[in-house]
Amino acid sequence: MKKAALFFLIFLFITASIETANAQRIIVKNQEKYDKQWIHFGFLLGTNKTNFKVSRAENLLQNDSVLFLSADGQTGFDLGIISNLRLAENFDLRFTPMLAFSQRNMNYNMTLKVAGSNKVAKKIESTFIQFPLLLKFKSNRVNNYRFYVLGGAKYMIDLVSQAAVENDEQLVKLKKYDYGYEIGFGMDLYLPLFKFAPEIKMYQGIPNILANDNAVYTTSLSGLKTRIWSISFTFE
Repeated sequence: MKKAALFFLIFLFITASIETANAQRIIVKNQEKYDKQWIHFGFLLGTNKTNFKVSRAENLLQNDSVLFLSADGQTGFDLGIISNLRLAENFDLRFTPMLAFSQRNMNYNMTLKVAGSNKVAKKIESTFIQFPLLLKFKSNRVNNYRFYVLGGAKYMIDLVSQAAVENDEQLVKLKKYDYGYEIGFGMDLYLPLFKFAPEIKMYQGIPNILANDNAVYTTSLSGLKTRIWSISFTFE
């Protein structure tokens, strides 16, 4: 994900440089009246890397089962619908409900061997319905592009949460609902038939989503919070 973010930044820099170099040659603006619409719609495709902010139990070193644990974020996929409301020349309000497929791995070093190894990896899959409400601040348009930043709140529902599953000590259970804040930035590119925008965002969950059940894989934790990096491509 770090390499993808670096590629994204290089892409923005190169694109802006090309646009600036060609500024004097551009006479006709694409979609010149597009930003005068008070509301418009679109869709987005993207990839995410979902991980945990881990809080370990204070008595982890005294735990007779787990020696060490860590979280490993995995790559997922996003699909969303865009609703954009124009508030002012440089401000929009965006509601972009999304379906996101995510995975995280919890890695444990155990005191005793499990299936012939001291290392255990617990795969945690989630299918989120996400409801972000974001304020978009846009720079002034220069020919056929403009930069922007985003910020706001997001509410999420995990459709495959196993928090309600009883008597299964092999699971790391997560609560069904999550909420937090999201920030990001991107660049609008005005093409002849539509507006295209690559953007990068970071989401940080606020509540502890660990469903404590006194199982061996959760007693070594005091809390888990969601953290998501995402790269999206919007079409409006």
